[in-house]
Amino acid sequence: MKRIAIGILLLALAAPAMAQTEKLGTGDAIRVTVFQQPDLTTEARITDRGTISLPLVGEVKVGGMSAAQAGGSIAESFKKGGYLKNPQVSVALTTLRSRQVSVLGLIARPGRYALDDTSSQLADVIAAAGGIAAGGSDTVTVIREGKEQKVNVLHTPYKLQGGETINIERAPVFYVTGEVTRAGAYPVTPNLTVMQAIVAGGGITPRGSERRVKLRRAGPGGKIIETDAKPHDVVKADDVIFVKEALF
Repeated sequence: MKRIAIGILLLALAAPAMAQTEKLGTGDAIRVTVFQQPDLTTEARITDRGTISLPLVGEVKVGGMSAAQAGGSIAESFKKGGYLKNPQVSVALTTLRSRQVSVLGLIARPGRYALDDTSSQLADVIAAAGGIAAGGSDTVTVIREGKEQKVNVLHTPYKLQGGETINIERAPVFYVTGEVTRAGAYPVTPNLTVMQAIVAGGGITPRGSERRVKLRRAGPGGKIIETDAKPHDVVKADDVIFVKEALF
């Protein structure tokens, strides 16, 4: 019990130090306190430019700094502006959002999720959000500062950064219709052939003909083009495979 109590005490003492070394980032909320200047006390959220707006001095950059470094930068701004001779400024992190990511789309529990040293992998965050919902794609879109990157959750390790957005889109599908046992939409897999696609639909019915299979695919300008499908043609997303009746 004594060891446990000592451990708890050490953690409590370490917490303020951890807060001081945490790098401030976009979306974080901070409280700025100027010693003996209560009118200058400010609560602000860090903008996309990494700045906050303060009385007298206007915008000050604090993104990427620790709380202690930000306090020094703000103090220097007051001093350079001639507003305070020797300002003492403290910065406290009140809401940590820069170490969070947003998970959207076909996910069980959409929302914001915090990152730490043990849960910054994309797969870990997807799992924390309940996993990809039915119909969702294993290849997700990771968005940071307007730039998109496709990442396969199952095969590509990816370490997330705070502020990123993960969007799970609908998985690409093809369609089987006509004289097949189970007409419908099915997920596209790598190198899937027309023959395999028909098997996924339960195979051809007794009324159908394997020699009368049509493939409908969007061509240039979105125009649908119909061709005779060969068994080993590779299926693409949104293809429609139509099995016609046999000619008797």
